[in-house]
Amino acid sequence: MLHRLSLRLRIFLIFAGLAAGALAGLTGGLVFGYRSLGTPETLNAFVQVGLLAGMVVLGLVTWVWYLFDLNVAKPIDILSGALRARAHAHVTGDMDTAIARYLGDLAPAATAAAASLAETRNALAEAVARETTRLAAEKARLEALLSDVPVGVLLCSADHQLVFYNGPAQALLGGGAAPGLDRRLFEYLHDGPLREAHDRLIRLADADAASDVLCTTRGGARVLAARMRLLEARCYVLTLRDVTADLAARAQNRALLAEVFDRVRRPAANLGALFGVLPEGEPLPPEMERALRDEVARLGAAVTDLTRRHDEGGTEALPLAPIRASDLADGIVARLAAGGIAVDLGTVAPLLLRCNGFEIVALAGHLGAELARHGAEGLHLDLAEAGADAQLRLGWHGAPVPLAEMDRWLEAAADPDLPDRTGRAVLASHGTDLWPETRDGRAALVLPLRAARRVGPRPPPIPRAVVYDFDLLSKARNAAVADTRLEDLTYVVFDTETTGLLPAQGDQIVQIAAVRIVNGKRVAGEVFDTLVNPRRSIPPGSTAVHGITEAMVADAPGIAEVGRAFHRFAEGAVLVAHNAPFDLEFLRRQEQAIGARFDHPVLDTVLLSAVIYGQHEVHSLDALTHRLDITIPEEARHTAIGDTVATAEAFLKLMPMLRGRGLATFGDVVAEMRRHGRLLKDMNG
Repeated sequence: MLHRLSLRLRIFLIFAGLAAGALAGLTGGLVFGYRSLGTPETLNAFVQVGLLAGMVVLGLVTWVWYLFDLNVAKPIDILSGALRARAHAHVTGDMDTAIARYLGDLAPAATAAAASLAETRNALAEAVARETTRLAAEKARLEALLSDVPVGVLLCSADHQLVFYNGPAQALLGGGAAPGLDRRLFEYLHDGPLREAHDRLIRLADADAASDVLCTTRGGARVLAARMRLLEARCYVLTLRDVTADLAARAQNRALLAEVFDRVRRPAANLGALFGVLPEGEPLPPEMERALRDEVARLGAAVTDLTRRHDEGGTEALPLAPIRASDLADGIVARLAAGGIAVDLGTVAPLLLRCNGFEIVALAGHLGAELARHGAEGLHLDLAEAGADAQLRLGWHGAPVPLAEMDRWLEAAADPDLPDRTGRAVLASHGTDLWPETRDGRAALVLPLRAARRVGPRPPPIPRAVVYDFDLLSKARNAAVADTRLEDLTYVVFDTETTGLLPAQGDQIVQIAAVRIVNGKRVAGEVFDTLVNPRRSIPPGSTAVHGITEAMVADAPGIAEVGRAFHRFAEGAVLVAHNAPFDLEFLRRQEQAIGARFDHPVLDTVLLSAVIYGQHEVHSLDALTHRLDITIPEEARHTAIGDTVATAEAFLKLMPMLRGRGLATFGDVVAEMRRHGRLLKDMNG
């Protein structure tokens, strides 16, 4: 039992026992002397002597204990914390040896041991660095290659936890909560088809087998074509491609084809019946002629309507990349200039076109060259909006081009390097046509380009980084959090900025930031950082601390929306904060509006600091980071994300120090934190 108590408490108990023994001995001696003397009138004298002697003994023992605690026990406690920081957290700063001036050679010996450890680590790091430089370069190349793979790639453990994902996968799965390491795949994709494919591959037991399956996202209602292949230990790699638009186009084409058969079949049948009863060699009766004309007109209208709809949707299924109209026009001008043909660039509408830019540029260059040989002068290029389409007009001064001549141009190759790709083939692949016309005394060739839309703001770039931790493939999992090793848990370290310090009196959150720690490492790509509209004024005193003004949060979402997003980000994780009761009080007061409970397990770095360094030390975030050689940039201090990153770095350095104290599981740490419960409220029930 005593070995679980702190050194200072054990020393205090020793001196307390010494004082109690001295007082008991003194009392026993006085009682024995009084009884031996046998004179009742001396009782008062014995009592007075006993009290005076007891106070002297108690005072002397207390004074010696105080000096011993101040100059021996406390310095030993501080030195042990400093040594643990250097042994487990790789802290390299100089130790304060002045506090141990009465401990003889202990402080210099501890300093020498720390210096020797640092030198050994440096030598080992240099040796390892030489060997790992090549591996790091190869790792960087592999990450760059995987980040540019155009399909989403996921690696999942046997129990469907995410171990790896690249940028396209993050974009595909990001319709709801953003993906995160060690999260269940089925938080983002419906599980039925994927579980069936996984079970089927396990039954096949063929290392070369793969399973193609269609699955849907839980957020955004996307349909994804997935290919699953098993790796060792039933882990699997999953490649994803968005086929939502392809399936919609196919469904539209099938519906159009069915309607073609239906709308053409009936007039054709009616015409066949009319011709079957038509008297041969005799004039048509008026009623029959009218019915025949009606059916022919109906059939013609159906064919015209279906042809128009086919033309409108015919390019949807073509694999044509979007291109800006300005880029296409610049390419045409450059192509003609390379052939020595000057062209004036006129109006170019802000459109996004779906076409093969190389083929259209080659066709326009071919037409421009033929026009120059035809004697056209003053070539002029316009690319204007025309309803739902765009029109490319190549005009000139001079006579219009005869249709027969234009058809001859289109039968030739659009580009000399592609002799089989004629101008007519380019038009057919784009579902369009070309015609000459004359307007305002200028002849022109008009080329419609379909599937045009106005250019909006550029979408945010797809994140390119790959995020992975292959150690998760062999990670041990335990449903009981209390029995789980610290390094096997997933943590969300978070911090808030508020309008004030009194949530009970209406103060609200104005910013939440969080980062995830998975498998003992902070995941750089998984960050939560957002402003919150508190729906109340922000006092100038609070703005002076965190720098957040009312104008900055005016367009920010409210706590209900942000709280739900943060709850999804922290799902299944242990919450970590510096002075966690303060931050959680604000969140728990909003649980009804958020629609979720923050009943996560909680660790507090204030109490963890007390476990390592003792309650006599200062446990502010600045003091803790200073002891652990963590630098908080001045501009990041008292910002939610700055304090969050600093707390996360401190927590990562405290974890090996806790293991060094023999605190291996979450339950061990919580039990030890409760011994320092007077510092903060216990947030683990």
